[in-house]
Amino acid sequence: MIALVQRVTEARVDVGEQTIASIGRGILAFTLAADTGKGTRPGFSSAAPPDEGERLFGFFVEILSLKVKAQTGRFGADMKVSLVNDGPVTFWLQSRLK
Repeated sequence: MIALVQRVTEARVDVGEQTIASIGRGILAFTLAADTGKGTRPGFSSAAPPDEGERLFGFFVEILSLKVKAQTGRFGADMKVSLVNDGPVTFWLQSRLK
């Protein structure tokens, strides 16, 4: 899995006109694999199939929730993510396992 992790002073996820998750100070993570090596449009052929990706992400959130309070967006939805970066502190994390 690949995650872009940002320290934030606040963040919010909206789907349509509804806010489905929001936090104050904390960590925000984007977990979508996109190949941007060709042209101007990202390719998603290297990402897991949607059902597997949703299962793996759910497992990740379940494990994470054992240690910290976690909120999520909606898998596969057209989400609008708003954030105030704190620092900025941003990390690119990628698992070694394929």
